[in-house]
Amino acid sequence: MTETKLISICVPVLNEEGNIEPLYKRISAVMEPLSDRYDFELVITDNHSTDRTFEELATLAQRDPRVRVIRFSRNFGFQKSILTNYRHARGAAAIQIDCDLQDPPELIARFIQLWEEGHKVVYGVRRSRPEESPVMSTTRKIFYRMIDALSEDHLPHDAGDFRLIDRVVLDELCKIEDQQPYIRGMIATLGFSQIGVPYDRSARAVGASKFKLRHLINLAADGILNHSVIPLRLATLMGAFMVLLSILGTLYYIVSRVFIRYDWPEGLASGSILLLLSIGMNAFFLGIIGEYIGRIYKNVKRSPFVIIESVIDRPRDGAITTTGQTDRAHAETLLADKIC
Repeated sequence: MTETKLISICVPVLNEEGNIEPLYKRISAVMEPLSDRYDFELVITDNHSTDRTFEELATLAQRDPRVRVIRFSRNFGFQKSILTNYRHARGAAAIQIDCDLQDPPELIARFIQLWEEGHKVVYGVRRSRPEESPVMSTTRKIFYRMIDALSEDHLPHDAGDFRLIDRVVLDELCKIEDQQPYIRGMIATLGFSQIGVPYDRSARAVGASKFKLRHLINLAADGILNHSVIPLRLATLMGAFMVLLSILGTLYYIVSRVFIRYDWPEGLASGSILLLLSIGMNAFFLGIIGEYIGRIYKNVKRSPFVIIESVIDRPRDGAITTTGQTDRAHAETLLADKIC
């Protein structure tokens, strides 16, 4: 008899009480035909939901021991929620999917097929997003291509967080300690065989997106600053350009004054413009440097990655509930059990 492989299906949630049961049913329906070859666990991180999400998850976990729930003490952000899921996954592979069902669970079978063919990372490539305006869609496309151009490593275009990653990739992710992770970029830079699967996103049926404009801006900043030093090099080049421009302006002023005998009026407008431009450029690039220094500070400070308020993990021999652990402490427990 062939031994079955465990697939960890990882789901970050925040105020998704209306989507918990539909997600569970669709994932169960997808995995049922594969049950002769694969078992699955559902690893759900609750980013401190304020509705009945956690209560529904607790009920679901009591009903099905394959459901594991990790609740944070506060909202630590979407990217940290994803990485915490990966750190607690026990499977030979992990599949990340959002709770809103905009990414079709039915694509999981295709992801597993490509994984069995030897690919270590299988990611979804969004062809269309029905709820998004043309302006936002175009902005996203420009962003993905811009960050790829700026990065020292190739980052896939139009790829979200719907993906399958092999255990070897999970183990490498467990070694990374970054207080402001950009998961898509981190996985892309690890290498291994990676392949994209095009698909069309569905409209959200229940609830509203929790990902606002400011979250998109923060994600864009993390993507650029975590994977490129080009902004710093740009600051150096622009500084050199301003110095050169000042030297040329000085030479032009001396030549005009000495040889052409042009009487320059005091308080030149061009001087004021150059002065203001220089001040503005200095402030702008000091801001870029400050962003990098801020990220260094957060990593050096070594604050807890996340703080876990509750864990519902019910093996078939009983229930285990843990409270008040940091993710680092819980990860050390998993390491001892050779899970992560």
